[in-house]
Amino acid sequence: MKIKKIFMSCLLLAGVLSASAQEQYPKTVYDHNPYWYIQLQGGAQYTLGEIDFKDLISPNVQVAIGRQFSPVFGIRLQANAWQSKAGWNGYTFVTKNADGSITEGSRVDTKWKWNYVAPGLDLTFNLSNLFCGFNPNRIFNFSVFAGGGVNIGWKNDDAVAAANNAQANASKIGMQYENMEYVWSGTKVRGFGRAGIAADFKVSDAVSLGLEVNANTLSDHYNSKKAGNWDWYFNALAGVKINLGKTYSTRTIEAPKVPEKVVEKVIERVVEKPCPQPTVAPTRAVAQKKEDKFRRDVFFMINGTQISKKEQEKVKEVADYMKANPNSTVEVTGYADRGTGNPKINSSLSQRRAQAVSNMLQRNYGIKKDRIKVDFKGDTIQPFAKDVENRVAICIAE
Repeated sequence: MKIKKIFMSCLLLAGVLSASAQEQYPKTVYDHNPYWYIQLQGGAQYTLGEIDFKDLISPNVQVAIGRQFSPVFGIRLQANAWQSKAGWNGYTFVTKNADGSITEGSRVDTKWKWNYVAPGLDLTFNLSNLFCGFNPNRIFNFSVFAGGGVNIGWKNDDAVAAANNAQANASKIGMQYENMEYVWSGTKVRGFGRAGIAADFKVSDAVSLGLEVNANTLSDHYNSKKAGNWDWYFNALAGVKINLGKTYSTRTIEAPKVPEKVVEKVIERVVEKPCPQPTVAPTRAVAQKKEDKFRRDVFFMINGTQISKKEQEKVKEVADYMKANPNSTVEVTGYADRGTGNPKINSSLSQRRAQAVSNMLQRNYGIKKDRIKVDFKGDTIQPFAKDVENRVAICIAE
């Protein structure tokens, strides 16, 4: 009894899945349009260092202009800027007394900050569209990006002062001097690499709100301290993205029409003829045979224009018919299915399919070009009920 219940449940589930798999018509299809956008963001930066976390937080802003080429791939030019911080923990100030003794002062944290701007180029990848399909009505989109650029730093006066102060005290007995061999002044330009993640929340077709976290790495010279490894800073940003222009277009696919079956009624008429006289030689009746139209349907793979070996046999049959009937001509008409691509792409695709058949007739079988008429319908006409059968070039010879 238990096995019977399980079996019936499986049958019910299979029925539900089968019903849900049926496409609903008419249906709306969304086609992605390439578009530009601008992005304004603000937040905070954490520069990796040895002092307390809160002492290494600084303000941060970012502006960007980007181009979304496809549902998945895009590129953006961004400029990240404002401030970075660094320092060391527990620097001890000492004083040398007149008698030569040393008096240690209190241990204090030494901190410094500097300004920078970092223009760069990022490659962006929309993972929501990649794994879930393009849907312009989706509220949440998750993306990743990676890129690089140059970091231009200036106003590092605090670090220079800290280095000079440390150097002045380093000669005193008992002083432990923090190594600031890479301290810099003026303006410095260094390359950087970056990667990050982003989440966008749609407000309208033109506006979305976003969150972004990115990690940036550059040479050990960035924070003035010699550490023997790469320096890092991390940005957490929130902002708005404004799309420029129409980001998608829609088209409606109607339910495919079932081709009407045309039944030709054949009427046979019996004509009685008198029996010929024995003295009269029988006449040979010459029956004029009306040749029927010769048709072959050459099918293609999705988005394909190459003729497979199986379908090449059909092209050969058309050529054999035309060789057997020297006065015959053939009309080759290409089609594409509405369920794939868009009208512009499908028009070109159907033309190339028809031309592929024409080229094979001429090149492989010597059929003259003036005996071949090439036409194409794109997806404006669907000769068959199933999409897979509408990826076809229909050849009609007579």
